[in-house]
Amino acid sequence: MLQQTFDTLEQEFASDNDACIDAAKAIVECACRVILANLDDPTSPLTPSEQNPDFGAWLSSTVRVLQLDQVRDSSFRKLISQYHKLATSLGDLRNNAGAVSHGRDGFLLKLSVHQRRAALLAADAIIMFLHEAYLEHEPELVRTREPYERFARMNALIDRNVGVAALESEFDAAVDIVISLPNDDVITLTVEASRLLFEFDRDAYVTALIASREADARSENGDIADVNDD
Repeated sequence: MLQQTFDTLEQEFASDNDACIDAAKAIVECACRVILANLDDPTSPLTPSEQNPDFGAWLSSTVRVLQLDQVRDSSFRKLISQYHKLATSLGDLRNNAGAVSHGRDGFLLKLSVHQRRAALLAADAIIMFLHEAYLEHEPELVRTREPYERFARMNALIDRNVGVAALESEFDAAVDIVISLPNDDVITLTVEASRLLFEFDRDAYVTALIASREADARSENGDIADVNDD
């Protein structure tokens, strides 16, 4: 959804459409949701509990989960408050001029290119501020939707310190992957061939699927031929 919203923002701005204001506000809210989904503690959640939280509630919760509200430096706290005001102004602009979120007077004039660009720059500044703070935090690894590549250093640390062996599984078309940890503990994962292909090589999965269908078809034809011979 984040990518789709960004694509919409680009398209509407390139088309001189005021709907880019709606997209600018939406992409900030979407970014807040992503950060909260990755960092919020489910045992003590900061995510807004209301059914339809307002724009400011999303931003406030995101600032709190990033622990930016705990910074003691007064100058930095003032800076954070300015981002809040910027977000509030962006929300107000969207409410007053956004072309798609609410019905509008059909005779209202369009915003100028400068006004639309200012809204996009405001959204960009807010997201950049939040994103830089987000990168300093380690997501909740069990729940994160971040891709494997996001954790290159942790991945390298694990790969340097564990041993891996693949053993024949007691289950058909599966393999037991045995991972030996530095503390001598062992983790065993049983992975089916179909799951392995689906997760790591979709082209290979399709190739295996086609070959399997052909094998089943040959088997069925062979069974029919045997029945006819009888």
